[in-house]
Amino acid sequence: MSVNPADSTVFGTLYGSDAMRAVFDEQNWFQCMLDVEAALARVQARLGIIPADAATAITTAARVENLDRPELAASVRNVGYPVVGVVKGLSRAAGAAGAWTHWGATTQDIMDSATALQVRSGLALIRAELLHIVHALAAQAEAHAETVMAGRTHLQHALPVTFGLKCAIWLQPLIAHLERLDQLRPRCEMVQFGGAAGTLASLGAQGLAVAEGLGAELGLGVAAAPWHVCRDGFAEAVGLLGLICGSLSKIATDVILMAQNEVGELAEPYVAGRGQSSTMPQKRNPIASEYILASSRAAQALVPLMQGAMAQDHERATGPWQAEMLALPQAFVLTHGALQHARVIAEGLVIDAARMRANLDASGGLIMAEAVMMGLAPALGREAAHHAVKHACDRALAGRISLAAALAVDPDISARMDPAAIARLTDPAAYLGATPAFIGRVLALVPGA
Repeated sequence: MSVNPADSTVFGTLYGSDAMRAVFDEQNWFQCMLDVEAALARVQARLGIIPADAATAITTAARVENLDRPELAASVRNVGYPVVGVVKGLSRAAGAAGAWTHWGATTQDIMDSATALQVRSGLALIRAELLHIVHALAAQAEAHAETVMAGRTHLQHALPVTFGLKCAIWLQPLIAHLERLDQLRPRCEMVQFGGAAGTLASLGAQGLAVAEGLGAELGLGVAAAPWHVCRDGFAEAVGLLGLICGSLSKIATDVILMAQNEVGELAEPYVAGRGQSSTMPQKRNPIASEYILASSRAAQALVPLMQGAMAQDHERATGPWQAEMLALPQAFVLTHGALQHARVIAEGLVIDAARMRANLDASGGLIMAEAVMMGLAPALGREAAHHAVKHACDRALAGRISLAAALAVDPDISARMDPAAIARLTDPAAYLGATPAFIGRVLALVPGA
């Protein structure tokens, strides 16, 4: 049974990925809890807190197959948390050694540490997909560094740019997101171990040694103090997912606009039948971009839920902690789905450079008005040059002639510029400014594999 389309066997590939769902699947979460319990037993055995043979038996028994799911479900409905049922099932499977299970721990220790293991795996998947997109966009930026096209502001022609620069602008925040991801991982991939109220009193003088050992056993960091009511790490992780989705949405929005028939400068990679209409055989809808936008909006809506869950009361929250379960897994699934769509786009964009040039020339050179104004400014002054070029643009629009032709018949301008000078100033490829440098500077930031 599935309510959320991201978890559906029918819609799941559009909104998420099987790989990420496997990480945050309920079955895997229970296994992660068992992994934490087994690691705790091994650490405590090394410290002489529990018998070594008990730790071996607990580790052997710590398999999700040993949990009775109907029993566990009944326990969760009654208790409100799964750990009581998990410990019961693990203790039964471990036999006599089960008496040493969950020694000195509390429910939230196990659940939070298990979630940290999931977050670690989830961030690894996010990073891998993000890196693929970064490399694909870097290749596009390099290949199209000189593919001139119309730059647009307010959806109107502004100045010439290159498609390579557009790709570099798409790319730049994704590189920053890789850096953010690497920086935040130590803050959210941490073991939680504090006992009933964050003091580890039940373990006496050995509490800190157990916490340190548990972190090492699980490959997780250890905070200076228990973080069970300090939720900034997980909130930061989901906040990053929101930022990633925002940057992907920028790309998807541009792709949708550039793929319109009236623009036709690029298209998503074509697969027979993809994006088709039930009634219009000609349609090739930008499906990947559409689902990037849909998944991103949903993931971003979960960011405030995670941040709101940071308001934890005293030493154990009465609601905010439970709210995280509704947000964190779905945010990871939706973001990974959006990343997979973006990778398809980045690696397979169909680019029509000729159409880009045709659209650039469609205004008859009006896009070069600033270049002409700046060329005239030393002789006329900037304000007078602006007025002169504005009048030439009005003349070009009214007469449906090119800007170059309109400039040539203006006596004030033609007196200062011969046709060759006008031709130079109205050449889009000659007015790209620092475009090559900007592309090179972004490409220099691209990390290795």
